[in-house]
Amino acid sequence: MAERGGFGEAATAVSLSAPAPGRSPPLGWKERLRAWLAGAGASLWFVAGLGLLYALRVPLRLCENLAAVAVFLNSLTPKFYVALTGTSSLISGLIFIFEWWYFHKHGTSFIEQVSVSHLRPLMGRTESSISEPGSSSSNGESETSRQNLSECKVWRNPLNLFRGAEYSRYTWVTGKEPLTYYDMNLSAQDHQTFFTCDTDFLRPSDIVMQKAWRERNPPARIKAAYQALELNNECATAYVLLAEEEATTIVDAERLFKQALKAGETIYKRSQQCQHQSPQHEAQLRRDTNVLVYIKRRLAMCARKLGRIREAVKIMRDLMKEFPPLTMLNIHENLLESLLELQAYADVQAVLAKYDDISLPKSAAICYTAALLKTRTVSDKFSPETASRRGLSTAEINAVEAIHRAVEFNPHVPKYLLEMKSLILPPEHILKRGDSEAIAYAFFHLQHWKRIEGALNLLQCTWEGTFRMIPYPLEKGHLFYPYPSCTETADRELLPTFHHVSVYPKKELPFFIHFTAGLCSSTAMIALLTHQFPEIMGVFAKAVLGLWHPQPWASSSFEESTQDLKSEGLGLSSGCATHCPCDLGQITEPHL
Repeated sequence: MAERGGFGEAATAVSLSAPAPGRSPPLGWKERLRAWLAGAGASLWFVAGLGLLYALRVPLRLCENLAAVAVFLNSLTPKFYVALTGTSSLISGLIFIFEWWYFHKHGTSFIEQVSVSHLRPLMGRTESSISEPGSSSSNGESETSRQNLSECKVWRNPLNLFRGAEYSRYTWVTGKEPLTYYDMNLSAQDHQTFFTCDTDFLRPSDIVMQKAWRERNPPARIKAAYQALELNNECATAYVLLAEEEATTIVDAERLFKQALKAGETIYKRSQQCQHQSPQHEAQLRRDTNVLVYIKRRLAMCARKLGRIREAVKIMRDLMKEFPPLTMLNIHENLLESLLELQAYADVQAVLAKYDDISLPKSAAICYTAALLKTRTVSDKFSPETASRRGLSTAEINAVEAIHRAVEFNPHVPKYLLEMKSLILPPEHILKRGDSEAIAYAFFHLQHWKRIEGALNLLQCTWEGTFRMIPYPLEKGHLFYPYPSCTETADRELLPTFHHVSVYPKKELPFFIHFTAGLCSSTAMIALLTHQFPEIMGVFAKAVLGLWHPQPWASSSFEESTQDLKSEGLGLSSGCATHCPCDLGQITEPHL
């Protein structure tokens, strides 16, 4: 993922996502006419249908049929309306429940999906092959989709905790599992990738460790590690497994990692001497290098947790100098957190200057640490009232822009820093720009934000402005690529079930869910009123039908003339028989 590093290139990033309007050739009058006809097709069909209906009104006897329907509806009793409204309320309620369930499971409306997939092609509303000026092409859309898929790559958490000393302790206390099976399975794949090679069959201890990394049961893995140590007392990976999973305290983990370091350095030096002999020896050197770097990094984390921060910083700096190609391990994020704990802000800025580069992948640690450093210079004197009265200074503008940049990269972090959401133990793997990365960052960096006076106040006043700057984050971005829409699914697999996953942007309820909810509510209310007041609702229904279908015999003058004729003993004219279906003896009141 190649993000835009500065605000000066934001316009360039946006302009690259869509072609300039002036570059598209103008459409001719034939193309414009064809496009207008395609857009007005549904309206023309509707008008043509109305005209055909009007032309056939006499052969089809539409007026007489409508009059007969009106007479039939007038003869209905209130019980019919009670049953009708009750049934309608039940059906609309079932539709609403189904729509709500389908939306929460699939993220879209069933009615809308069916209408778009099946009804829209029947109506001829297909996508036009001529792209409108200013709209992105199909190649651009496919490129964006590929970028979104690549951005949903799961990364190893550089600040992951120890299973035995921290994750297991949480389980003992709360009875909850902080790690999901998906997360632990990814860790098992990492261990097999970094700690095994093709030459393991030459050493019995490594064969045992290959089986240990594939074991699902922790006691079985620990037992296999002890078996490997019985076969070879210098099996570094066996010490690593015991330090990670069997040690119940950080002190015990550090002791085992020191034993692993001693064995790992010996194996690494031996592999260096034989690296050019064959491809198998080169693969073994890569494996031994990975093991050594992993051990030193975990030793640095042990020293950081035990309060020996300067020692941890030295180990990390030495690692970054000795193994510069291993930048994918993100050791600089461990270094940033340790330097912030020392309050060595100048050193933090030096690390950011090296790794906050346009060609390197960003992370929440980089973006929010850069925002913290710029916020630190103005946060102690910042006041929203004063800023609104006199305006923002240059330093305050830079701090606000840095916060907006960080929030655009990962919008989930501010709620954890402002303690609007409760923190949990970070997972062993994170998703860039996702809720899992926000948890991992806030778990370790919340104390650094609290230490700087006014930093959280400035964050609270400004972070929501990012969402107004980018109203459609799935379609475009201001400084980074559009926000990926696949983060929710991956975060739900990485984070435990008892955690409420943060979702951005919030999914808006489709129109048909609002429509079915209103239909269900209105029909339920009408059914209740009809059941309680059947006579009044019957009169109301007949009055409404009378307004829609007024009949000539429904007027008061018609009633008076009928009464006069009956009193005089005269019959009605033959014209009444053609309009009124009842006999003279049945006319005692006007028919609505």
